[in-house]
Amino acid sequence: MGSRSYSTDFVLTPLEQRVVDAVDFDSLLALLSDLISLPSVANNENPAQERMAEAMEDIGLSTDVWQIDFAQLKGHPAFTTDVERNEGLGVVGTMGHAAEEGRTLILNGHVDVVPAGEEDRWKHPPFELTAEGDDLYGRGVVDMKGPICCGLFAAKAILDAGVELTGELQIQSVIGEEDGGSGTLATIERGYRGTGAIVLEPTEFTIAPAQAGALSFRVTIPGLAAHGAFREEGVDPVEKFIPIFKCLRKLEADRNAAVEDPLFDGDALPFPLAMGRIYSGIWPSTVAETLVAEGRYGVAPGENASRARNQLEMAVAEAASSDAWLREHPPRVEWWGAQFESAQIAVDDPVVTTLSETMRSVTGTEPTIAGVRYGADMRLLVNEGKIPTVLFGPGDVREAHRPDEKISKDALMEATKILAVTALRFSGAAESDHT
Repeated sequence: MGSRSYSTDFVLTPLEQRVVDAVDFDSLLALLSDLISLPSVANNENPAQERMAEAMEDIGLSTDVWQIDFAQLKGHPAFTTDVERNEGLGVVGTMGHAAEEGRTLILNGHVDVVPAGEEDRWKHPPFELTAEGDDLYGRGVVDMKGPICCGLFAAKAILDAGVELTGELQIQSVIGEEDGGSGTLATIERGYRGTGAIVLEPTEFTIAPAQAGALSFRVTIPGLAAHGAFREEGVDPVEKFIPIFKCLRKLEADRNAAVEDPLFDGDALPFPLAMGRIYSGIWPSTVAETLVAEGRYGVAPGENASRARNQLEMAVAEAASSDAWLREHPPRVEWWGAQFESAQIAVDDPVVTTLSETMRSVTGTEPTIAGVRYGADMRLLVNEGKIPTVLFGPGDVREAHRPDEKISKDALMEATKILAVTALRFSGAAESDHT
């Protein structure tokens, strides 16, 4: 396998130490500041992608930028989205050699962010990188503009240290992760593959070879409209929804009690069923005609998605069967929006073992290997690209999607070092002829 250098005693080699010492953290923070200033919500990611492409070219990566063909992509069986998409950019930077003697490592991260929401709830401006002690604040700083900067500057550290990869390193900057994963799917369809991949989700440095799935659903409960002054002459769908909600909570409890996957040991609720939006009625003094409840349905790794859908549909039907009105006017279940399948790889896959060894060498700590309960682009890389993939990155996912999203400088620095050494060990390294 060529001149690949491995550390067998969990210490850094002189070459690895040189790469670690070459991390340009000031430039990383400068790029992160630029990215945070760009509010790259769905369908507005192009400026952030253009900035990533510029940074890749400045570092010296071979950079591929293309317009995603959404008309074609929408025909793919794995395409799913919560928003209408018609255009966007794909960006991939590469270094090293895609040859038989070396392996290809993918570092994948997304630049799209969720909306900031009510900005008066933020102590710090959402689209301005703000430092307060060791903490950095801004929308996307943890999910996941900060982590993708770590991946890019890991590549820069390797180049700056005068080290040449025997294999290849790909930095994939993608869009649309938050609403369905269209950017990663487009990157796979463009032909990008690897021997292993790391999706830079904020896992607090947990190595996650398994991710749960998440299926969006909608339940529509029929009622009978009436004037509010004569409520008894109508049928209130809010009242009819209560036993259905209780039945779904029981379904959630039963499904989670049956979990036997050791990667989810200690997680009290690995596969939640959450009702995210409930709306009903058109006028305060009118009994509502319908109630609509929309939610997210957690699916275990390896679980058949069709079977999981059937369980929810049966639970709704069971609840309806005990009510005379709902027996005559059954609720309707729809599967809509993002349908995130689960994904899992073997815990002894080289991408897991190499990352684990690197964690020991760089941090001196024993890595945690566990599954995560949320959906991510790992599922596309594993299920569609057939690429062994883990989720791994700095920061806490609980900081995402909320006001004053934050990550620590120390976490970003440590992640950059870990990713750089992982790339050396996974893809193989030698002294550059240009050193």
